[in-house]
Amino acid sequence: MAQYAIFFDQSRCYSCHACSVACKDWNGIEPGPEKWMTVYEWEKGTFPDLRVHHLAFSCGHCENPVCLKSCPNNAIIKEEKYGAVLIDKQKCKGTRRCAVACPYGAPKFASEAPGTKMSKCTLCIDRLERGEKPICVLSCPLRAFDFGPLEEMIAKYGNQRQLEEMPDPSATKPAFIVKPQDPKRQLIPYNKDAALELMKNRGDLGTVFEDVTDVTNVSPETVRRSRLKMKHASLNDLMTETQNDIG
Repeated sequence: MAQYAIFFDQSRCYSCHACSVACKDWNGIEPGPEKWMTVYEWEKGTFPDLRVHHLAFSCGHCENPVCLKSCPNNAIIKEEKYGAVLIDKQKCKGTRRCAVACPYGAPKFASEAPGTKMSKCTLCIDRLERGEKPICVLSCPLRAFDFGPLEEMIAKYGNQRQLEEMPDPSATKPAFIVKPQDPKRQLIPYNKDAALELMKNRGDLGTVFEDVTDVTNVSPETVRRSRLKMKHASLNDLMTETQNDIG
C-alpha cells in the first residue's frame, strides 16, 4: 500500500483560514462545524513574553487508523493508491464511534442530530487522480504545507509527527509530518519593565492596570484558549475552540 502525507510548517501558519475556506469551497461544505480542515489557535505565556501557536489539521490519514477499526458498519476504508482514509456514506449510520476513537477529532458532523452521518477530509483524492495536489496545500499564502509520498516528506523534512500538545502518534502513526514553530526571538531590544510601566499609566485615560503582576501573572483559566484541544464534547465547543464558522 502506498502512503502519501501532508507536511505542515508551524512557523509559516498565521491562522488566516485560507486552507479551511478553500477546503469548504472545493467540497461544497456549508459554513459551520463540518470543518474538514480545522484551524486551531492557542496562546502561551503572558505579556511581554506571549506566544501564539497555530495548527491547521484535517486528518492524519493514519497508517494505523483507529477510526476504521472502531466503526461497527465497516463504513471507513483505507484505500491502496494514496493511503487515504475514506468514509462510505452509504454504510455510515452516524454511531460516532469513530469520533470517540480518533485522537485528532478528524471525523466531523454537520449537526448534533442522532444519525447524522460522519464526513471528513478525503486527502482530495479527486484532485490526486487528476495529478493535482490537495486544495489546502495550494491555497496557503505562506506555503505552510507540502504534500507527497510519505518517504519523500520524511526525506525532506524529517519524521516528526507531533507538535507540542498534539496526541501521541505512536498508536495511529499519522501521515502528517510537522516542523515545530521556530524559537521566539527578540528582534528589537527594549526594556520590558519600562514598557509595562508606560502601558500602566495612560495620562488622561488613567491607570490601565494597578500592578504589573495583573498582566504578567495571568491565570490560565482567564485565557480563552490556553492549550491545544483537538477533541470536543460538542459542536458548540468545536466552534468556540476554532474561532469562527468560516472554516
